[in-house]
Amino acid sequence: MKKTALITGASNGIGLELAKVHARKGDNLVLVARNKTKLEELQRELEEQYSIDVLAVEKDLSIKNAAQEVYDETNQKGIQIDFLVNNAGFGDYGMFYTNDWEKEQKMIELNITTLTQFTKLYLRDMMKRNSGKIMNVASTAAFQPGPMMAVYFATKAYVLHFSEAIANELKDKNITVTALCPGATESGFQAVASMEDSKLVKGKKLPSSRTVAQYGHRAMMKGKTVAIHGLINAILANSVRLMPRNIVTTITRSIQDKAN
Repeated sequence: MKKTALITGASNGIGLELAKVHARKGDNLVLVARNKTKLEELQRELEEQYSIDVLAVEKDLSIKNAAQEVYDETNQKGIQIDFLVNNAGFGDYGMFYTNDWEKEQKMIELNITTLTQFTKLYLRDMMKRNSGKIMNVASTAAFQPGPMMAVYFATKAYVLHFSEAIANELKDKNITVTALCPGATESGFQAVASMEDSKLVKGKKLPSSRTVAQYGHRAMMKGKTVAIHGLINAILANSVRLMPRNIVTTITRSIQDKAN
């Protein structure tokens, strides 16, 4: 019997590539994103190429209770979710005191609240079956405060700590939770966050979304709790735990500042 993966933020970047990874493995898909045109194009492509069933759900996940609406739809259609991939998220670049509150509020709703609600809803079903895997896409941003992206870094810290905590709660169950922590990745994220001029990304050759997605899928299937993509990223993420906090914040600010 085929398994089904639900992937949020599936219309581009890491989410799109994760959809392709699952499709190649023969999994049916529930793909959730705001862009109906891109979703339906991906749906047709994957169904034709891999002979799988794909449900495309157009949904703005930054709206309250969007996760409940998606859950209700899959339930009504009798779709069992074996792999939950909470990938949808976005950032914003600039000084906290100048950034737009409405955008930050949507960021918190999407990056934190919707992710948590999806996890709560589908985890309860997984508990009844004693089977399932969850991947929450965090970031290397989760390991330190982030001047110039203060709210985004804070939301990803939540995702990391939340994922680690419930992974521990489930350690004697046949259910795993993986926090995927990529560094800067070649995707549409930088444009949405308006950070193309940041030293972090300007002029840099970044890992592809495909590479990160493949790494994340392997980590989830192995049941790895924290999966940091890239050796340098892993070293940096772990080294900040040993540094004085003011130095960590100063270094992060220098990296995040605009390039000259």
